[in-house]
Amino acid sequence: MPTLSVVIAARNEAANIADAVRSAAFADEVLVLDSGSTDATADLARAAGARVLATDWPGYGPQQNRAIDAATGDWIYSLDADERITPALATEIRAAIAAGRFEVFDVPRRSLFVKRFMKHSGWWPDRTRRLFKRGSARFTTHVIHANLATDKPVGHLAAPMTHYSYRDLASVLEKMNRYSSGSAVDLHERGKRGSLGGAIRHGLWAFARTYVFKLGFLDGAEGFMVAVVNAETSYYKHLKLREIQRAGQPLIDEPGP
Repeated sequence: MPTLSVVIAARNEAANIADAVRSAAFADEVLVLDSGSTDATADLARAAGARVLATDWPGYGPQQNRAIDAATGDWIYSLDADERITPALATEIRAAIAAGRFEVFDVPRRSLFVKRFMKHSGWWPDRTRRLFKRGSARFTTHVIHANLATDKPVGHLAAPMTHYSYRDLASVLEKMNRYSSGSAVDLHERGKRGSLGGAIRHGLWAFARTYVFKLGFLDGAEGFMVAVVNAETSYYKHLKLREIQRAGQPLIDEPGP
C-alpha cells in the first residue's frame, strides 16, 4: 500500500493545530512546518502526533513545496491548520490512493462564516486540489491563493473537508486586510494597474456576483455579510494596487500563514 503524508504549514495556530493533526491521524505521517510561532503551536502539534520542523516563512506556495520535499510519503495531502479531514474523506482518500486511477485529486470544502456553513455565495463546493502523488504536482508562488499546479488529469473526491475559515468578525476583518494586501501585490506583479474608479467598479461587481449571481441571498444574513466582505476586499485590493503604483514599490511585507 502506498504511504500518505499530510502536511500542514502553520504559525501561531494553537487554537487549531491539535484538531487539524488529529483529523489526519489515519495518515502514515503528519508533518507540521512551523514558521516561528510564539504560542504553543509546535508543542501541541507534537503532542497530537505530528512531526514538527521549524522554518522561516518564504510564502505559502514555497512553504508547501518545502513540506512536499520534507515529507516521507508516496502521496501528499496538503491541509491548512483551520481545516479538518472528516472520517468519510479519510476513507475516500485511502480508497483513491489504492485504486490509482488518478495522480492528483481535488476535494470540496465545507466552510464556516461566523455562525453558518455556507451553501451558496461561491463557497460551495469550493473544490481545491490537495491530494497528489509525489512528483505529480507543485504549488505556485502567488502571495495570496497559491494553488497546486499539475499537468496531470485531476480526479474528484466527493466527501468534503471542513474549513473553519472565519469563526468571528475579528478574523473576517484581519483576513480581509491581509488578503487585499497580498492580492494587490500579485496584481502588481502581473502588470495590472489600479484606480479609484476601478476599485469602485470591482467592489460593486464583487457584491452583485456574490449576493445575486452566486445566490448569496439564500445564505441568509451570513450571505449578505460575505457579499459585503467580498466587495470590500476587492475595493481595497485595487486601492492598494493604486498605492503600490504611486509608491513605486509594495507597501507591505508578504503575509504569513
